[in-house]
Amino acid sequence: MTPTEAGPVRLADNAYNAYRPVLSARIRGGFWATRQQVNAATSIPGAWDQLQKAGNLFDLRLAAATATGEYRNDHPFMDTDVYKWLEAVSWLTQASSADGQREADGQLEACAAEAIALLEAAQEDDGYLNSYFQVAHPGQRFTDLAWGHELYTAGHLIQAAVARLRATGRGDLLTIATRMADLIHRSFGAAPGRIDRVDGHPGIETALVELYRTTGDRRYLAGAQYFLDRRGHGLLGPAHRPPDTFGPHYWQDHVPFRDADTVQGHAVRQIFLMLGAADIYLETGDAPLLAACERLWDDMTATKMYLTGGVGAHHIDEAFGDPYELPTERAYCETCAAMASIQLSWRLFLATGRVRYADLIERTLYNGFLGGVSLDGAAFSYVNPLQVRDGRHASGGDMDPARLPWFRCACCPPNMMRLLASLQHYAVASDGAGVAVTQYLSGCYRVNVAGGELELSVRSSLPWSGETGIEITQAPAAPVELRLRVPPWTDGASVAVNGVPAAAPPAAGWITLARTWNPGDHVGVSLGTPVRLVAADPRVDSTRGDFAVERGPLVYCLESADLPAGQRLDDFVLDQAAPTALVRAAGLPAEMIGVRVSGYSRPAQSREWWPYQPSRPGSVHDRSALPMTVTAIPYFARGNRQPGSMRVWLPGR
Repeated sequence: MTPTEAGPVRLADNAYNAYRPVLSARIRGGFWATRQQVNAATSIPGAWDQLQKAGNLFDLRLAAATATGEYRNDHPFMDTDVYKWLEAVSWLTQASSADGQREADGQLEACAAEAIALLEAAQEDDGYLNSYFQVAHPGQRFTDLAWGHELYTAGHLIQAAVARLRATGRGDLLTIATRMADLIHRSFGAAPGRIDRVDGHPGIETALVELYRTTGDRRYLAGAQYFLDRRGHGLLGPAHRPPDTFGPHYWQDHVPFRDADTVQGHAVRQIFLMLGAADIYLETGDAPLLAACERLWDDMTATKMYLTGGVGAHHIDEAFGDPYELPTERAYCETCAAMASIQLSWRLFLATGRVRYADLIERTLYNGFLGGVSLDGAAFSYVNPLQVRDGRHASGGDMDPARLPWFRCACCPPNMMRLLASLQHYAVASDGAGVAVTQYLSGCYRVNVAGGELELSVRSSLPWSGETGIEITQAPAAPVELRLRVPPWTDGASVAVNGVPAAAPPAAGWITLARTWNPGDHVGVSLGTPVRLVAADPRVDSTRGDFAVERGPLVYCLESADLPAGQRLDDFVLDQAAPTALVRAAGLPAEMIGVRVSGYSRPAQSREWWPYQPSRPGSVHDRSALPMTVTAIPYFARGNRQPGSMRVWLPGR
């Protein structure tokens, strides 16, 4: 088949949407091109080696009977790391092909072909494919749906297959995925003789919708609806995982999705379920599903989300906490959850056109998501806390805030890779009458509008400054609205067309320019990017009385690497009245802009056996303490120099 330039979401012709993704997109130049290049040169190739070392590919070889030995992994979902890697390779291939280059990397394609041949050999005659149950627990397929992750694993297989078809035109992986999807269709349902259960980890829902969009086969859309509607009816029961019992809300089985009014349980599972519901709405117009998605998104963002866009307050169950339960040093904020949040907000934007979804994509992308990978692309974080204390004992495990090359449960690294490789598809959309630039990502975008196609070439200096230039390189001979998002962080937005200021004040988060465009027209967008101090809702106990530093789309943090010699980060008190300045961040890439803040080192408390003292007003923030000037760095760049402490929220006076 001929490759397409469609991205991870390709709506059916009769979808119920406000916007549609672009016809083609590619990132060129600027901040995100660098991140994609590191992803292509280091992260994705390195992951193939890690999949070999960790045993994921060996276990598939056992299933294919091309190797002998013992099953290497104890998680039942390790095949998904291979599938997510294959998806990342596909989007990388698409991006390089769109630039007129050869396929991303001949060696990567050879590795992908090797993996696909292995999957074909491992797949059973009836379509079943899951190395864990084929090798470690033969004869037990679909018997442990709560923890077995078989449908979730199949979902990632389907998404990888769709990506490969769209990016390369090759249907080899789609043949494998469709056979597994057909087995699921034959096996599950409410009819007598079928398995009337759901998977403990959502994910099959959105995958089946995308398979329907790819094949036109409505059986897959019906299957997605079945799995969504059967959740919340007690089919999974309490989540028993000794020594704890989390309850049915752990996997969103406590209430039908349409009736849910708060996000609960395992954060990634919750958002994946919302993803599936949003996709089903887009293809069916089932209004209660959209209403539930928006209601849950509201609850998540208003009461259970961190400043970085991260979610998940609990380590033990990887879950949302209670309203305003947002601890900083024990923040979970799994990288996978940040990725899923971006995917969800994109679908909700396509469904509604509401600017707030694009706003959250930006916040999460630059902070909660991007902080999950090192600047060199060789190490990743599973959790992303907002504080690391002085003297913290490093565990060295998956839950440690220090980044690692790989994990025992390595779900986050390949999720990071696949979203970065497909990021160009999350920037621009069209409703036919107009084009919405939702993210200022340097690149080229081609969209369908009334009367033909509009092509944009975007050059943005974000996140370091608020200047963006947009050149029209192709346009129809008819008026088209160009809608430019005005982020909530700016202190002013102005636009000029061909150097002439445009009288187009922001309205509802957009500046709209309506005219007949000509090739060569240039639109300049200028967004103010002042340094600002922000405070959390006072109901967030962990940050009451504290302040955080932001500039443009970036959240900043302090690291011990930037402190004067002999000073401790936990002793720093911010002087919120002191002026700030933009400076270079020492030890980080030259283009990276830091923010110089001032404050004091508070006097050390007595180190006697009892650390609690009577309150003495003014003593904690005593101005007679040692003055300090410190450079704050972007949160995403933390942990790239020397090990040490880190804080986003700073006590202040």
